[in-house]
Amino acid sequence: MKEFYKVPENKKIRVIIDTDAACEADDQYAIAHALMTQKFIVKGICAEHFHAEGSEQLSYDEIKKILRLMKREEIPVFHGVPHAVEDTQNPPCSEAVEFIINEAMTESEYPLFVFCQGAVTNVACALLRKPEIAKKMTIISIIGAEYPNGGGEFNLHNDWKGANAMFASDAEIWQVPMNCYARMRVSYAELQEKVRPCGEIGKYLFDEMQEYGNSERGGWTMGESWALGDSPVVGLAMDFCIGNFEYRNAPIADENCSYIGFNENKIRVYNDIDSRFILEDFFAKLKFFYGGSN
Repeated sequence: MKEFYKVPENKKIRVIIDTDAACEADDQYAIAHALMTQKFIVKGICAEHFHAEGSEQLSYDEIKKILRLMKREEIPVFHGVPHAVEDTQNPPCSEAVEFIINEAMTESEYPLFVFCQGAVTNVACALLRKPEIAKKMTIISIIGAEYPNGGGEFNLHNDWKGANAMFASDAEIWQVPMNCYARMRVSYAELQEKVRPCGEIGKYLFDEMQEYGNSERGGWTMGESWALGDSPVVGLAMDFCIGNFEYRNAPIADENCSYIGFNENKIRVYNDIDSRFILEDFFAKLKFFYGGSN
């Protein structure tokens, strides 16, 4: 990649990205942003399932496509567990689960952050299979609805048992619930101006969002805007002060995503986020590394 500004070695962090990349059209923005961020040493990307049959494979293929378009195919990609956790006493394994465990157990001067951009199945299974890794990572998770009651939210719904296992662990957890991540609003006009001209990856990011938004799958969208709801993982790992947070007892959720109780352990819960910090940083990096005309 081209020469960019320098980040001191003692400020860098290791990053694992866990993503349901084929689910909608915003995971791809967060993946691209993370790969352009100099503070991050991206160790690998794990594919997550979502509601569709074969969705883990779709996510895996989408991750590979993003890496190819960005010319970053040296980043390893790992198959995840293809379904939600069914039995916490017998958690399934996968390439992604083994990778998370191995990376967490690796001695390094760089602290480990795990970006959970969908269901948390891979991370939950890793924690269940080897609980001692909890103290060796910080998990930033896009999950759950507003406190105190919770409620319907996509990522939590896709594996509420896995989420409960994660929340009950000893890991440092930064939760970004729906009332916070929904603030990542951006218009199609701004994306067309600042993203689409930036090489193959910029064109793909914009066109894929347009295709999804104009399809039946995207019927929930507003028509001329999007919430890049996964991108807070990148911004918070760059600078945790870009959002307001409070410490709360970690929730216990039911199958309806309601918070029906709380654990004794505390987690960090964000209730606001500086969306412009995240978006402008993404636009600047994309222009520097992939700027051009399409």
